[in-house]
Amino acid sequence: MILKSLSLLNYKNFDSKSFIFNEKINCIVGNNGIGKTNVLDAIYHLSFGKSYFNPVATQNIKHGEDFFVVNGDYVKDEKTEKIVVSLKRGQKKVIKRNGKAYEKFSEHIGFLPLVIISPADRDLIIEGSDTRRKFIDSVISQSDKMYLSLLINYNKILAQRNALLKYFALNHTFNKDTLEVYNNQLTEYGTQIFEKRNTFLKAFIPIFKKRYHAISNVNEEVDLVYHSHLFDDDLNALLINVLNKDKALQYTSVGIHKDDLHFNIETHPIKKFGSQGQQKSFLIALKLAQFDFIKAQSGVLPILLLDDIFDKLDEQRVAQIIKLVDDENFGQLFISDTHADRTEKAVKQVHQSYEIFKL
Repeated sequence: MILKSLSLLNYKNFDSKSFIFNEKINCIVGNNGIGKTNVLDAIYHLSFGKSYFNPVATQNIKHGEDFFVVNGDYVKDEKTEKIVVSLKRGQKKVIKRNGKAYEKFSEHIGFLPLVIISPADRDLIIEGSDTRRKFIDSVISQSDKMYLSLLINYNKILAQRNALLKYFALNHTFNKDTLEVYNNQLTEYGTQIFEKRNTFLKAFIPIFKKRYHAISNVNEEVDLVYHSHLFDDDLNALLINVLNKDKALQYTSVGIHKDDLHFNIETHPIKKFGSQGQQKSFLIALKLAQFDFIKAQSGVLPILLLDDIFDKLDEQRVAQIIKLVDDENFGQLFISDTHADRTEKAVKQVHQSYEIFKL
């Protein structure tokens, strides 16, 4: 799969900009604040229908304008695919494939597999469990359509159950039968999600460990540890056990929406005990393992975005990254950096064609 061209209209800091890309390596270089990351985010937008960096859709419209359009021309399985993402203030976002709008955005997820490695990934370490759950969900969803449907249904029922708990509290009432309906549905969807997450991580963790050792070139022991209430009991039983607590809190306190993934180095949390370099290597290994997993599941080489990859990495680790890209079966690669000379020196070590775009 190759992104042949990209055009932006009123997207973030760009009024109008077009690119014709190299089939292998593309380097977006320029000073800070000029829009390098925005180009990569536009490519991400075409795959996921949303920004990687800003969840507020309207804030991706250029200041003072009423709409944005991101247009990408791809070649996939020897077919031309034209993807357009557009948003007008006050209206719903639209994603079109070859001129036809998707009824559900979820239908598009996984069609254009993509992995991004960015300094913003540090949120996976420093932020709460929600960020790490989204990472798990993003990886699984790119190759499992049923998973995304289960997740949407679970979150819908969860919101309804939480609304019911609030209603009970406000009206000093309680209806056991209605609550049981939501409990049963949450259990049905939640159990399947838990099983899929558990199966995924059993396959993913060995890939991640292999990647970390290749990048760090040391024998540090790293691990990902999955935590879920469902390891303790059936979800329906858990919901019954915490009923009084949930009535007091007015929300659902147990379930797969509370799952977490602990990041460890030498059995300790990497957030507290890992150096900056170790944390960066950990995150890069996580994303390269994501690349490997999606490639194996889909049979398609995902597009790989490296946003400011040289930031805070020592020369040894940069050399390891470049070597990995050179040695293995990677597809199309996009790199952003502030130093054109540094970037060109790095990509020249890779025996692939490349193009440098100076903004």
